[in-house]
Amino acid sequence: MSRRERDDAALEAEIARLPDLGHEDLRKRWKLLFGRPAPKSLRRKFMARAVAYQMQVAAYGGLSAATKRRLREIAMAVHNGDRTGVFSGVQIKPGTQLIRQWQNTTHTVMVLDEGFALDGRTYKSLSAIAKAITGTNWNGYAFFGIKRAARGNKAAAGSKRDSRLMNQPDSEGGARVPSRNSNERDSRA
Repeated sequence: MSRRERDDAALEAEIARLPDLGHEDLRKRWKLLFGRPAPKSLRRKFMARAVAYQMQVAAYGGLSAATKRRLREIAMAVHNGDRTGVFSGVQIKPGTQLIRQWQNTTHTVMVLDEGFALDGRTYKSLSAIAKAITGTNWNGYAFFGIKRAARGNKAAAGSKRDSRLMNQPDSEGGARVPSRNSNERDSRA
């Protein structure tokens, strides 16, 4: 068994013991992990879950800055009653034509207000169109070569194992549509 497997198993065992800990033991863990005392109003079950999550963050890394920013945007949109802000991801303007060659056939997709059109049929997603064209599941944006706008480093914070947390005594945009070379063949074809 490798060291990482042992560390993973130890963390998993430690997290499994959290629900059995008392309020005071969980409060001690909370203070160690969060650097401040736990709010007095927290229930034991919630505290155990928060401590478990924070232990995993310390061991494996947390959410990326871009993900945290997006979650704040969604929370603000919900707070303001703005549904479009919640669902705003990569958006392609209606009327845009997406062209993709697949196995010597050129497919032209029209972006609609509510979905996409291919050969007279309307689809809800680009993934459904990609499946109709290829017969296999694809990420529709990847299939059509649509790049997401750069939003910072997509990689998570990385591994940040913190030995303090292990074995503690029991006393927390817009889209860009690139042109594709018509001679290019897809390797998945």
